[in-house]
Amino acid sequence: MIDTEKLHHFWLSHLSEEQEEVVVIEKETDDSSDAELIVYNDDYNTFDHVIQCFIEILQHSEQQAEQLSLIIHFNGKAVVKTAPFSVLKPYKDALVENGLSAVIEK
Repeated sequence: MIDTEKLHHFWLSHLSEEQEEVVVIEKETDDSSDAELIVYNDDYNTFDHVIQCFIEILQHSEQQAEQLSLIIHFNGKAVVKTAPFSVLKPYKDALVENGLSAVIEK
């Protein structure tokens, strides 16, 4: 089980206080340049569920998944993977199917 209190204090001391709101319009492209898979915070999914999705779907380590879940919680969003659009699309679809709010952004 994650000691969320310790992680909370750690991330509060390391995360930027600046936040921005971004409107994303997702479109498919043939361009092979890298895009970003972004996951947004919500009030529905537990830390454990988000972490498990990152481990199982994105093949992240437990530590990386935990860190990303906290960044998402405190900043409202995080880039969870960078790759060409065609590589990210199945990951995004799987995250959305598991109830996460995810988009691909160029």
